[in-house]
Amino acid sequence: MDRDITLTTPLTRKRLKTPRAAAIAGIVFSLLLMVSLMLIRLSVPAEPAVPGEWMADPILSRRIVLALNIIPFAGIAFLWFIGVVRDLIGDFEDRFFSTVFLGSGLIFVAMLFASAAVGGGLISSFLASPGQLQSSDLLTFSRAVTYSILYVYAMKMAGVFMISTATVGLRTEVMPRWLVWLGYALAAVLLLSISYWEWMALLFPMWVLLLSVHILVKNYRLKLPP
Repeated sequence: MDRDITLTTPLTRKRLKTPRAAAIAGIVFSLLLMVSLMLIRLSVPAEPAVPGEWMADPILSRRIVLALNIIPFAGIAFLWFIGVVRDLIGDFEDRFFSTVFLGSGLIFVAMLFASAAVGGGLISSFLASPGQLQSSDLLTFSRAVTYSILYVYAMKMAGVFMISTATVGLRTEVMPRWLVWLGYALAAVLLLSISYWEWMALLFPMWVLLLSVHILVKNYRLKLPP
């Protein structure tokens, strides 16, 4: 009898804590990534061919450095979000879609870090020799690479992640249908867009934020006494 109580208590605590952990991790990721993307968009000219005089502005450079330093924490929170969502699905996990879910999430984080690394290297190079980079081909190339990784390839992987997550949520019925179809629609926008638009990158963290808030609210309602 005591053994059954001992085994049941940790399982009950796990069921209560896992959804809440997923929700918190998703909210942290969404807010950090949105803040970082907005700081970058408001500080960096949209056209990669624009000369680099803007990097000499101390306010803009501090914003960019802050945005780049936020990205690693957003990536860590996203990895935590992936882990706890898989644990939340548990035995209902579909191997095919779970593989796509995990793979696309990991590739997204890798590309997010790669774009931040290229951008950070560009800022460091400018601070080391500002006169040489303000109108060089290296500046244009580095910015084009950063934009392509972040706004094209990373967002494509984000779209794949949204589709796989929504499909798993639909099959396991852990996600409302309106959130599933919204995920499909936003993923289609990210996947089918030919040219990148900086504000479009906010669609992914906004959807993760909605999903995380739904998980948190649902977990709270389940804990309420009938």
